[in-house]
Amino acid sequence: MSNYKFIERPRYTCALGGAIATVSALPKAVPILHAPPGCASNFTWTQAGGSGLQVGGYCGGLSMPGSNVQEREVVFGGVERLEEEIRNMFDVMQGDLYVVITSCVTEVIGDDVGSVVRPLQEQGVPIFFAETGGFRGNSYQGYDLVLQSLFKDFVQKTDKKQPRSVNLWGITPFIDVFWRGNIAEIRRLLEKLGLTVNSFFTVDDSVDRIREAGSAALNIVVSEVVGQGAAQVAEEVHGTPYLSATLPVGPTAASAFLRQVREALYLDATLVEEVIQYETKRYYSLLEPLADGFNDIDLQRYAVIIGDTNYAVSLTRFLADDLGWLPEVVGITDILEEEQQEQIAGQLSRLASDLAPEVVFHTDGSVIADAARTHWRKKQPLAGKYTNPLSPSFVIGSALDRELAMDLGAGHLSVSFPIANRAVISRGYAGFNGGLTLIEDLISTIIIGR
Repeated sequence: MSNYKFIERPRYTCALGGAIATVSALPKAVPILHAPPGCASNFTWTQAGGSGLQVGGYCGGLSMPGSNVQEREVVFGGVERLEEEIRNMFDVMQGDLYVVITSCVTEVIGDDVGSVVRPLQEQGVPIFFAETGGFRGNSYQGYDLVLQSLFKDFVQKTDKKQPRSVNLWGITPFIDVFWRGNIAEIRRLLEKLGLTVNSFFTVDDSVDRIREAGSAALNIVVSEVVGQGAAQVAEEVHGTPYLSATLPVGPTAASAFLRQVREALYLDATLVEEVIQYETKRYYSLLEPLADGFNDIDLQRYAVIIGDTNYAVSLTRFLADDLGWLPEVVGITDILEEEQQEQIAGQLSRLASDLAPEVVFHTDGSVIADAARTHWRKKQPLAGKYTNPLSPSFVIGSALDRELAMDLGAGHLSVSFPIANRAVISRGYAGFNGGLTLIEDLISTIIIGR
C-alpha cells in the first residue's frame, strides 16, 4: 500500500466530468455520453453536491442520453451501439446542438467516434464530438477539450472580422459554482464599452451566435490557466487573437481588466475611463455606509484562501488591495507546471498592499490544510506586546475547508468547488458588483450569530 498515493479532498472531477458540465451549460445543447452506465450518475450527483445544488441543464443530469456500453462493446467495439443510441435519441430529444463526449473505456478500446459523427455533419445535423476520456486530465481540461472541438468542428470559418465583437470564456460552468453571475457581470462591463459579447453559456446566448464565434475580433479568456488550449486552437483555425486575464474581482482588478481590453482592441480611452470612473464611484458610494461599522466592529481578518488559480489569485488580491484584510496562506489546488507555479507565486508576492502570503501548491486539500495549521502554530508564539496573534481569522475555500476553519477558530465561506452548503443561482463575485456581493457574504458570515 505504501506505493499508492491517495488524494484527499480533490477539488475537481476528471476530464469527462468537466466536459459534461460544459456541454450541459451550452444553450439547448444535448450531451451524448459514449461511456459505461455509471459515469452519468456519478457526475450528476457529484455536480449536485458540489455546485451549490446546480445540476442538469437542458438535457443534462440523469436525463442525459448515453450508450451505456457493457462487456460486449468492450470486446467487439461500441460504434454500433453509439449509432443506435443517437438514432433513438433523435426520436425523443430535440436540441439546437448535439455533442458526443467519450469516456476512458471507449477511448481505450479505440472506438472511432468520428466515423459516426461525420456523416451526420454532412447531413446538416448540428453535431460534433470531443475526446474527453477521464485520463486526459481534470474537469478544467474537459472544459478546454470541448471548446477546442467546438472551434475546430462547429464554429464557421470566415475571413471577415467584426471589430467590436468578442468571445468570452475561461469560467468553467458548474465547476466555478458562481459561473452564471461571473459571466453576466463581465459581459455587462464589456457591453458598456460598446462591444458585442458572445459568452457561450448565458441565457442571452444561442447556438446561432456560437456558430458565428469565428468572426470575433478578440477572444477574452478570464483565466491564465483554464481555456488556454481552446484560445490557441481558435487562433490557429480562425485567426482570432486572444487576451488572457485573471478573473477580475473588485474595483482594482475590474479597472485593470477593462484597460487590458482597451489596449487589445484599441478602444477609445476616454470612453473606457468614463466607464471605470462611473463604476468605481458607484462601488464606493454603495460601500460607504458600511465603512463606520467595518471599523468600529473591527471586521478586518487574517485570511486563508483555498481554491483554483482563478479564485485563489483574484480573491487574495481583492482581500489585500481592496478590502484591507490580511491574507496569510494561499492554497492553490490546480495541476500546474513548475513554470506556472513560479509565475503565480510571483504575482502573489507583488501585491499592491506589500503583503506576501505563504503560497502552497497542491492538489490534495489535506496538505494545504496542514500547511495552514502549521503557519498558524508558528505565528502564535511570536504574538506579544507589539505583535498581534493571527486572530480573528477567516477561511475562504470550499465546503471541504470547514474543518480547517473550526481548528483555527475562524469564520468560513464556501466560494470554490465543491460547495455543498450553499444554494447558488445567479450570484457572482466578478467585477464591481461581484466585489460588493463578496463583501456582503463575508461580513454576513461574521455577524450571523449576533
